[in-house]
Amino acid sequence: MSRIANAFKDECAFIGFLTAGDPTVDKSVEYILAMVEAGCDLVEIGIPFSDPMAEGVVIQEANVRALKHNTTTDDVFEIVKRVRQKTDVPLVFLTYINPVFFYGYEDFFKKCNEYGVDGIISPDLPYEEKGEIADIAAKNDVDVISLIAPTSKERIQKIASDATGFIYVVSSLGVTGMRSEIKTDLGAIISDIRDVCDVPVAVGFGINTPKQASDISKIADGVIVGSAIVKIIEEHGENASDALKEYVSSMKNACLK
Repeated sequence: MSRIANAFKDECAFIGFLTAGDPTVDKSVEYILAMVEAGCDLVEIGIPFSDPMAEGVVIQEANVRALKHNTTTDDVFEIVKRVRQKTDVPLVFLTYINPVFFYGYEDFFKKCNEYGVDGIISPDLPYEEKGEIADIAAKNDVDVISLIAPTSKERIQKIASDATGFIYVVSSLGVTGMRSEIKTDLGAIISDIRDVCDVPVAVGFGINTPKQASDISKIADGVIVGSAIVKIIEEHGENASDALKEYVSSMKNACLK
């Protein structure tokens, strides 16, 4: 069983996101381990990028802070290397495709394999262009995580039919960010997915409260939270570990109810 599959094997998984290098590389290592200690079943690590088009202001500003510290893709791999010395939790990169292309697909995915990265989410890589990296990623045992949005409609089952790792269902239209309510008919989307595959389904975009996490956990296999975690890091800077543990623990507990 792969590390990603293992994250979903027993119960609804809680998946946390942070931007690598915010506030520093050392603190990113510390904060990933703190989230894992508090119950994070899988961690998404954002590779800083200058034009993160799917992100709201909270994660945009985290990218700016990380880039101001000159955080590079190699620095992000170093974070993974150090985290892997302490835990086997699944690690997935969230990255726009340009940094991967610039690094070189062969070198990037080979390094993912060597350092222990289990998957990649690329918000600006359309399903129809997935083949550009799919074979190279598979050769290196890296899952290319498919995204399904409320607008996917007739493409939902097509996208789901060859998904690997898990499927990332985008809960709401627009960019990432904390939302007071989620109005999308997620049950219908997830039902369409499950008609064609048994790959775990995780829901993200907008989720930030235990009540939302609890509601999502009743219909999905995983709950993804990014902006709320990044906001805690923004507010607490280099002293965010305790606040992160408290928040992640509350969200994980909500996923179990």
